[in-house]
Amino acid sequence: MAETVADTIRELTRRHIAENDGIVIGQCLTAVGWVQNTIPRQEEGMVELPMTDIAGSGIAVGASLTGGRPIFVLRFQSFLWLNASPLVNYAAKSKEMFGYPAPVFVRAIATEAGGSGPLHTNCYHAPFMHMPGLPVCAPMTPNEYRAIWDRFMTHDDPLLVSEHRRSYKSSLELEDLYDDEAEITIFAMSASRFSAMESLEQLREAGIRANLVNVLWLKPFGPSERALEALRKSGRGLVLDSAYEICGASRSIAYELMLKSGRPVRALGMEDRSPGAAVRLENGTPTPERICREVEKLISDEDAWPTVSAGPV
Repeated sequence: MAETVADTIRELTRRHIAENDGIVIGQCLTAVGWVQNTIPRQEEGMVELPMTDIAGSGIAVGASLTGGRPIFVLRFQSFLWLNASPLVNYAAKSKEMFGYPAPVFVRAIATEAGGSGPLHTNCYHAPFMHMPGLPVCAPMTPNEYRAIWDRFMTHDDPLLVSEHRRSYKSSLELEDLYDDEAEITIFAMSASRFSAMESLEQLREAGIRANLVNVLWLKPFGPSERALEALRKSGRGLVLDSAYEICGASRSIAYELMLKSGRPVRALGMEDRSPGAAVRLENGTPTPERICREVEKLISDEDAWPTVSAGPV
């Protein structure tokens, strides 16, 4: 049976505890399915916190400053708001300002649907991209998770890992897809990558060909030359995200892509409204159908695109 993302996280965690004297810090680590089966079922290395939603990151950052490399688990990304200050005001700044690195591995888990409601739901990586000293990534495959873990273990920076529950049961390795006749290049991050794969099939049925580029590193963001060339050739781009579009990662990356390629690029993410618990009130990753509608609109309506005069940088 192929290794899933959850299997990968669990094994990396087990090895970190066994081989590096590592620890995992968080609330309810051993309850409710051992964090969607991403935590090894053992007592060793587990630091269970009481229900103090705002204290966990301070404990984790403190542990990182004393020579450890703790894994700090936030079962819902909404808890990032409550734990933000030690992460952005100390861990991100400590090495630059004081010469003391704070290598804490922050597992921030996004979720949506299933009646999660307006608080414990959705994806909030964008505000944390704003802070210097805090790299942000969104791995959705087993190999990507191993790659970001290796990066963490060979650097002394904190790392914000924007996970998504939608990836945990997946064993797929999502590859970039290029088409010489593409009319648009789609850049997708977080769980929107799964929606984007489905949308490509629907677009092909509608006679529209598209490139698909997977975005692992939100910050630093560095598109390959092949991806930029595909964007230039297709003439237009669309950036997808599982987080809010307004003031979000999708618009920031779209802006960078426009500067680098000289081509117009739009963004598509969560709608600008709070989600509710009822199905009709849910608000999450753009669906394949919504992505297809946006692509069809952008291709058919040339007036929807601004004139971009800047050439490649």
